[in-house]
Amino acid sequence: MMVLGGIGFTAPWLLVALLVLPILWLILRAVPPAPIRRRFPGVALLLGLSDDETVSDRTPWWLLLLRMLAVAAIILGLAGPVLNPQADQAQGDGPLLIVLDGSWAGATHWPEQTRAIEAQLTRAARAERTVGFIALTRPEAPVFQSADVWRTRLAGFSPSPWQPSPADVAKTIEAIEGLGDFDTLWFSDALDYEGRDRVLEALQARGSVEVYQTAANVLAIAPAVYENNVINLMVSRAAAGLPREVVIQAEGRDPAGNARILATANASFEASDTVATAELSLPSELRARITGFAIAGQRSAGAIALVDDALRRREVALIGSDNAQEGLQLLSPLHYIEQALEPTADLIDGSITDVLPANPDVIVLADVATLSEAEAAPLLEWIDQGGMLVRFAGPRVAASDISRFDEDPLMPVRLRAGGRSVGGAMSWGEPKSLDTFKDTSPFFGLSIPDDVVVTAQVVAQPDPTLANRVIAALSDGTPLVTRKVVGQGQIVLFHVTATAEWSTLPLSGLFVQMLERLAVSSAAASPDAGDLEGTTWTPLRVMDGYGVLSDAGNLPGVDGAALVSEPAGIALQPGIYGNAERRLARNAFGANDALTPASWPLDVPVRGIAVAPEQPVAGWLLSLSILLLLADVVASLALSGRLLRRSNATAAAFLIALPLVGFGLPADAQSEADEFALAATSEVSLAHIITGNPRVDEIAAAGLQGLSDTLFFRTSIEPAPATAVDLERDELAFFPFLYWPVTPDQPRPSAEAYIKLNDYLRSGGLILFDTRDADIASFGAASPNGRKLQDLAAALAIPPLEPLPGDHVLTRTFYLLQDFPGRHNSRDVWVEAAPPNAEQIEGMPFRNLNDGVTPVVIGGNDWAAAWAVRSDGAPMVPIGRGYSGDRQRELASRFGVNLIMHVLTGNYKSDQVHVPALLDRLGQ
Repeated sequence: MMVLGGIGFTAPWLLVALLVLPILWLILRAVPPAPIRRRFPGVALLLGLSDDETVSDRTPWWLLLLRMLAVAAIILGLAGPVLNPQADQAQGDGPLLIVLDGSWAGATHWPEQTRAIEAQLTRAARAERTVGFIALTRPEAPVFQSADVWRTRLAGFSPSPWQPSPADVAKTIEAIEGLGDFDTLWFSDALDYEGRDRVLEALQARGSVEVYQTAANVLAIAPAVYENNVINLMVSRAAAGLPREVVIQAEGRDPAGNARILATANASFEASDTVATAELSLPSELRARITGFAIAGQRSAGAIALVDDALRRREVALIGSDNAQEGLQLLSPLHYIEQALEPTADLIDGSITDVLPANPDVIVLADVATLSEAEAAPLLEWIDQGGMLVRFAGPRVAASDISRFDEDPLMPVRLRAGGRSVGGAMSWGEPKSLDTFKDTSPFFGLSIPDDVVVTAQVVAQPDPTLANRVIAALSDGTPLVTRKVVGQGQIVLFHVTATAEWSTLPLSGLFVQMLERLAVSSAAASPDAGDLEGTTWTPLRVMDGYGVLSDAGNLPGVDGAALVSEPAGIALQPGIYGNAERRLARNAFGANDALTPASWPLDVPVRGIAVAPEQPVAGWLLSLSILLLLADVVASLALSGRLLRRSNATAAAFLIALPLVGFGLPADAQSEADEFALAATSEVSLAHIITGNPRVDEIAAAGLQGLSDTLFFRTSIEPAPATAVDLERDELAFFPFLYWPVTPDQPRPSAEAYIKLNDYLRSGGLILFDTRDADIASFGAASPNGRKLQDLAAALAIPPLEPLPGDHVLTRTFYLLQDFPGRHNSRDVWVEAAPPNAEQIEGMPFRNLNDGVTPVVIGGNDWAAAWAVRSDGAPMVPIGRGYSGDRQRELASRFGVNLIMHVLTGNYKSDQVHVPALLDRLGQ
């Protein structure tokens, strides 16, 4: 590209034709030739007469100028002028590698970065350069392809919720070393990380390198810490700068389960600060609902601090024996438990009947032997609903008959009479130490101090279930801690006292760690690798680069030590992890992490990502030339006196109106129809019927866009943006699928619209009628939407219908489904009824149903609301609560994929069922 006066030209050699303009000017001035003037007396007889046709003796200068401008516009237009030309790296020759940091630090400005990359791809395509991509957070060997191919795939790129690790850097360098020479455009996230300089050296060894990065300061928030009844929050920025205040939002769910901003706090940066802090004091009920903290205005995983059980202090009710002998017992049986739990839990005192209405998380009974029926029954019901009962043995338990013959419902095992102690009838030669915790124990991986010994205990009766209930044992194999699951809760028994009378366990740090592993208390701080050694944590929800949580699906479990010590990556994604006892948050930005701005060598040019897009103006110049030539025709007719004739005036009017038609002004319906047809037929496009209700139409459009995105990422279908269809105006034949949300007040289509609808149904199109009423009356007839559907469908050529059978092709076109939920979860979906002779072929699980595509699908599950996404990709409408809601949304997306695959493939899946019969007919 050549740049002249700030305008680039893709074909500058055509500008040589401008040199011909002076010659053309002379030729036009010479035609027609000037007349020779001679005096002739007889001309006086012609005075006063008018001539219908006149010929100018000379071409007027303004007409010559008009013609010259028209020719110049044609030449300039053919030369390919471009505004905002960028003469940069992409204008070289040879392969071009685009490198992305691809971390969460660039997520907030990802749209601007994508536009900058697209501009570079446009220039590379014009220069006919092959392009390769490599993201340092997901390094793979780059494949050099046409820039136009990469431009179609650009929408599939997204930031990762982690930064490049040393392993990612090593893999990137290895991939680069296997390539030849190339130039590099590096789109940086403006943060430094280990190994970035080594990647730069490897790239500079292959060719020139240019860096593009935003000038905005990167912000991140560290995990929240709860201390002294206050939530401490810390926000970091990469570089010091002007004083700045950021707003931190506490996100969570209200009592109805809807996502809300529960509280806000302000953190202020001074000019020289890179760290700002804030405090937030909330009641325990509100604090328990918080799911995370976010920096307002930032859209990245680093700007989100997920919350786990460490922020929510558990409520623990402590109940001890009330007949301690004052002279023989120096400490309360609850003293050591209080000391262990007070920093990390809210303690409740009182009797069982007093604390149960408060619904604590844990109830601790210290040497409490028997309970009355009025206490035992509600306590057992509380455990069945998810409570945890932790019991400690003691002299009262050892002397009682509790759980001696039959297992007590509030005990995990049966007990022997008396106890076992040093010097007793069942005596040990010396105090016993603890055995190593087994891998099935929640205490697995905890180190056992040498000074922890047991001198007495209550002994469990041998039982077939005993081995499965022992979670801690002594060195001789006798149980120390046993556990039993009751409904959704559990009962745990320490076979020693909660004091130092029978063992030194309550005096050790192991005692506190064991209570934390049992989720009796909340961890006061983030656990280290040693605390989680030997545990396995299952990912529950994972976070993407924008900070949006989603279901973890079938991701494998993670070793506990690696969860807190290893860098985040594909195998260890930020999110919420859990085991049987508690949840743990792995954030993109940790408590010990720091933000360091990226600095580049002086020989590496660094540019901003706010690149003005190139604007081709060839079309405008060619259009201008046409207008000037038409004006020349009109002016020539006027000068010759022919413009006033009726036929010529009509022709001139037509020429004046022609540009308006050619340029597609909104007033021209034909041009609009052509544009609509081109947009609808260029790619597969899903469409929805306009109802006239703005909110319903908005959700319908967002729903089809969400379904299109799902199809793009999960199938080979790449739909165009969703289209809104006006039944009275638009052609329906362009769309394979129409979504028709039914509202009570939408107008009834005209007769002409019904003709188009019936033609559409007969020609293979499919309409999904959605009454959005959860099918409350089995087909929705009793609801206003259902009655409206009957009115709308009365004039349509709809075949007989039946509830969707379990062996219909819709249940297996892409996913195997038996439920078809949307925002609602009704099973009733109606499709074209199977033919009477539909039979199941021997050895095949499906009948020959609907040889073609069912023309209509009717239901009331509000599928568009379940598919709908906002512009940032997040769900628009909340569906259910927690995992069940996410699962329902996933099934709705799968039903949408099956529906579109059914429309596009017809009876393909059904034909596969009949392959044996077809081969048999062919004699194979």
